[in-house]
Amino acid sequence: MTLVMNNETERLRHRRAVNADLLGVAAITAIAAVGYFAFPDNLALLTRMITIALLVLSLDLVTGYCGVATLGHAALFGSGAYAAGILSAHYGINDPLLMMLAGISGGAVAGLLSGAIILRAHGLPQLVLSIALIHLFHEFANKASAWTGGSDGLSGIAPDPIFGIFEFDLYGHTAFFFGMTLLVIVFVLLRLLVRSPFGMLCRGIRQDPLRIRAMGGSPKAALIKMYVISGAVAGVGGALNAISTQVVGLDSLSFTQSAEALVMLVLGGTGSLFGALSGTVIFMFFEDYVSAANPFHWLTMVGALLIAVVLFAPKGLYGTAAALIGRRKETRA
Repeated sequence: MTLVMNNETERLRHRRAVNADLLGVAAITAIAAVGYFAFPDNLALLTRMITIALLVLSLDLVTGYCGVATLGHAALFGSGAYAAGILSAHYGINDPLLMMLAGISGGAVAGLLSGAIILRAHGLPQLVLSIALIHLFHEFANKASAWTGGSDGLSGIAPDPIFGIFEFDLYGHTAFFFGMTLLVIVFVLLRLLVRSPFGMLCRGIRQDPLRIRAMGGSPKAALIKMYVISGAVAGVGGALNAISTQVVGLDSLSFTQSAEALVMLVLGGTGSLFGALSGTVIFMFFEDYVSAANPFHWLTMVGALLIAVVLFAPKGLYGTAAALIGRRKETRA
């Protein structure tokens, strides 16, 4: 009898998870459709939003699910962008899928290197190490100007049409749809990852690493694996940025990029893929709107929004909304 009840409970959980996945894909598609028809002349902003969303998702894997403090995650994003850009600009390999593969590889390698260094410390020293790393990556890219273009940026990136059919046009239609396809694929894969035994292990490490170690697990090995996965996801965003803009600048490896990604994650809610996506969309739309409405004081408005969220919605906008809905369901039940 108990076994039957456990099986039924597991089926219900699996069904709810699948429904949540389908709802997430539907929400992403719906928001993309609204954006496409509402801003037909500003698809570059929407594509940029997709690239940053991939960065924030990758950051959520290590910060939200694993509890690793980092302000240097743009190193992974920028490594993916430069890997894809160098493949095109210096080697003449312009196939977008091969460039994407190069970006994934570059981000994963940067994730392995960053994880091996950052995970040697904890707390504040860990944060300091991440800041040091992003500055080292930035300076290395600046000095290796023969490959990266230095402060002038890496130009000469000319992606071929996807499958020889869909050309990257001036209006950004192909880049937008290509980016949306990548975002949906990455979102579904990450949903499966965070629900897998490995994902649950990483959550356990965030909550109580000593208990995981006592049970025979290896927290450091698991965190490094997650860092590599996170780097691959960030590399997708970086490669998409290189393909869509056809230039890679040092700003893709900047501390500001890392800090803004963390702000977007906190705004939406850490430890939730939906929170990472919602935080990115809200922040970038709000930033674009207020900077156009008030070019001189828009940073003040952004700062006021962030202070209000931290004070009144400490779990982030999505996290707080989800918690309120959960409480209402419990009350009705």
